[in-house]
Amino acid sequence: MSRTVSAAKAAAVTEEIREIEITEADFEPVPESERDTDIIVRPSVSYWKDAFRRITHDRVAMVSLAFIAVIVLLAVFAPLFSRFQYETNDLASSNLPPSAEHWFGTDTLGRDLWARVWVGARISLIVGLFGAIVPQALGIVIGGIAGYFGGWVDMVIMRIIDVGVCIPELIYITLIMLYLGSGPLPLILAFAMVGWMGSARMIRGRIMQFKNREFVLASKSLGGTPFHLIFRSIFPNILGQQVVSLTASIPGAIFMEAYLSFIGLGIQSPLTSWGQLSQVGAGNYRLHPYQLFIPGILISLTILALYLFGNSLRDALDPHLRD
Repeated sequence: MSRTVSAAKAAAVTEEIREIEITEADFEPVPESERDTDIIVRPSVSYWKDAFRRITHDRVAMVSLAFIAVIVLLAVFAPLFSRFQYETNDLASSNLPPSAEHWFGTDTLGRDLWARVWVGARISLIVGLFGAIVPQALGIVIGGIAGYFGGWVDMVIMRIIDVGVCIPELIYITLIMLYLGSGPLPLILAFAMVGWMGSARMIRGRIMQFKNREFVLASKSLGGTPFHLIFRSIFPNILGQQVVSLTASIPGAIFMEAYLSFIGLGIQSPLTSWGQLSQVGAGNYRLHPYQLFIPGILISLTILALYLFGNSLRDALDPHLRD
């Protein structure tokens, strides 16, 4: 019985459809006077404008960026306006607590910690930033070449990486620092010479994942060069991941600098860094805890701000998260 009723309803609907007349007027555009002007259409924006819009509307990103900007400005200008030089000793004023004269107190040699902390911020930020950017840039170029061209090029590059990662990075860096000496530039060169392998391996995998996608093949069929395909078609899709990796590498470089300073291969006195200040303060924290807590807190807050800003930047740069 139910099948008979369903068949009858289907026949009735089919008959109604047949009675509908379709004319040429149905395909003509709607006159402008009859259009719905209340419809809001989002304007077309480029990839970078859209990313900028999204990052500026993220409060966490803006607060983190503001904190990083304050740290950078203090690192640049605070030592210039300080009454004390960061390398000047005054044994009569050693181990003074924070006061109106010495805002962060003094160390065991009577040196003003306010000036030393912000000079150390310069060194730590420079080593952390360039110690992360240079290896990432090398890894992107080498990994992009290996992943896109494949074949014997990929085999040679990957065998070099396989041999290189068999030995811990710390051994490479220690040997390089023994040869190059101490200082910010040798540290950055040491990080660059050993840090590109992990980035290159990750980029190679991502390039191989995207190089056979439809949009890449379409760009290739239109005459796109390998450079254009890698950096204009594929790279925007992995840029967010690389930004997060970069922001994670900066605190890693800062920590590595602190360790090398602790064993005598990093920044040497009278030049200073946050890592060296923490190492010196660790020996006096029972009697003078401020010598450890001040650089330690600054390192922690700076790393937290970098992580939070990196995560927000990843969300803004990822094309798959566009709204």
